Amino acid sequence: MNKDLIVLGIESSCDDTSAAILRGSTVLSNIIANQSIHEQYGGVVPELASRAHQQNIIPVVDSAIKKAKIKKSDINLIAYTKGPGLLGSLLVGSSFAKSLALGLDIPLVSVNHMKAHILAHFIDHKEQKKPNFPFLCLTVSGGHTQIVVVKDFNDMEMIGTTLDDAAGEAFDKSAKVLGLRYPGGPLIDKYAKNGNINAFTFGKPKIEGLNFSFSGLKTSILNKINSSLMTDPNFIDKNLNNLCASIQHSIISILLEKINKAITKTKIKNIAIAGGVSANSYLRSELKKLATNKNLEIYIPKFEFCTDNAAMIAIAGKYKFSNNEFADYSESASARLTF
Repeated sequence: MNKDLIVLGIESSCDDTSAAILRGSTVLSNIIANQSIHEQYGGVVPELASRAHQQNIIPVVDSAIKKAKIKKSDINLIAYTKGPGLLGSLLVGSSFAKSLALGLDIPLVSVNHMKAHILAHFIDHKEQKKPNFPFLCLTVSGGHTQIVVVKDFNDMEMIGTTLDDAAGEAFDKSAKVLGLRYPGGPLIDKYAKNGNINAFTFGKPKIEGLNFSFSGLKTSILNKINSSLMTDPNFIDKNLNNLCASIQHSIISILLEKINKAITKTKIKNIAIAGGVSANSYLRSELKKLATNKNLEIYIPKFEFCTDNAAMIAIAGKYKFSNNEFADYSESASARLTF
């Protein structure tokens, strides 16, 4: 594979507009424009997100090229997120990528957002080691929760997924009930550090196999908080740290229970995590304990490659390019792109 291949990655699946330049597997730039407008609504508003992407896409790509100290004419390949995600947001990124690739007369590849999260492990960086094949990847984000057997860069099999809500959504919706601002997952992680994981218990789903369900847990958390507020209006303020610790423990324990089952079923002992929730400190610490107890090799991505970013899109595009998987200009963005 050409180590000097220069790839422009474009990511716009949700509320972050991102562009990155990779030379081979090395990040030259990875620019992310966040959208603070959603904080006042307690979650992402799709129409507002797509409008913000339209405003951000050109300056973000321009910044990525300038920071990488290259010219547009140096770019050999453009990779963009095809899906899954918010359709309006995806359309902004995909339309821009197609137009720029056409203008520069260079190849174009479309990338599955969730596979890109997994392949972020293969970005060259001194602070992260690359997984050995095959490995299991627990991919956890605001919209998805999956267990994937990764056999090669372009050969992955999903063996478990959520039947309803994702773990990241359980974090954010719980945070909203607690009165925490969006995004709430990192705040729960922060307050949980000073709380007791056993202070409160919530209903756990009984789902056979390797699939997940978080809707029942969300309901249990909501009911517990609302019923407690009826007798004590200051219940949340008095118990915020303990509530956060107990909620976080409930969500993470479900994830670890399933990855344990997957290890037993597949006999694979190389374990990775990916996606926005992989930045959670409790998940990381509990996974390290599991690795010690079961003699596992674990792979945890650098924090900046956990959340949505274009570097992961670029690295995924690089491997699709090596497999001669190119996008047609008639290819459409897909909000519900399957794995």
